[in-house]
Amino acid sequence: METAHDRKALINSLQKNILQWEGYRPSPVGTQGLVGLGAVETAFPNGVFPLGAVHELVCSTTEQATASSGLISGLLSVFMQNGGACLWISLTGNIFPPALSGFGIEPSRLIFIRVTKDQEALWVMEEALKCAGLAAVVAEARELDFKQSRRLQLAVEQSHVTGFVLRNAVKKIGSTACAARWQVKPLPSEPVDDLPGLGFPRWEVELLRVRNGHPGTWIIEWAEGKFKQVEKEQTVKPFKRKAG
Repeated sequence: METAHDRKALINSLQKNILQWEGYRPSPVGTQGLVGLGAVETAFPNGVFPLGAVHELVCSTTEQATASSGLISGLLSVFMQNGGACLWISLTGNIFPPALSGFGIEPSRLIFIRVTKDQEALWVMEEALKCAGLAAVVAEARELDFKQSRRLQLAVEQSHVTGFVLRNAVKKIGSTACAARWQVKPLPSEPVDDLPGLGFPRWEVELLRVRNGHPGTWIIEWAEGKFKQVEKEQTVKPFKRKAG
């Protein structure tokens, strides 16, 4: 006779299988936090950043597109530590390869492809995601519907390559099959050790939607070759005029 314990075990098993089919892997000991995004990773099922899945980053301004590219560059530097190359499909050609060295990326390990239409970018991305030898694939595309995103997701389920769709100047946001939808906004950097000049890149990272996870907002900084979570946003101290 089936008991309540048996039913609960069956439901847990089904939930784990569904998560794996959707691109989420179980979290073996020592794998949590490997991407380095701190509390952001706990928002995902099992507390593990979903590799072998497609992520969607929506940008309404050029500033957000630049910030999203920075966050992706930090993630690519982590993915490429164990070898492999990355493919970046661009509509704008605004990426400056030598600047990627600031994120610990060797520009020679990135393959850049320039296209002019969304359809071309998504087609190249789908074909590239089938290549298991790549560490990741990034594509710029303004529009992405459910059918297109589902084709991308089917491709990564076979190769386990991670994909990022950078949606610049997006006009309409509909449903997609992507594992997560992000929005990244730039924030002012803070002085390092009270020294003048620019500080480390800083962003407000928001998970707008995450399948079977918990959306939220965090402040992340790229410092000394890794991500660092800022507990709370610092405020600029008011200038005080000296007496006399």
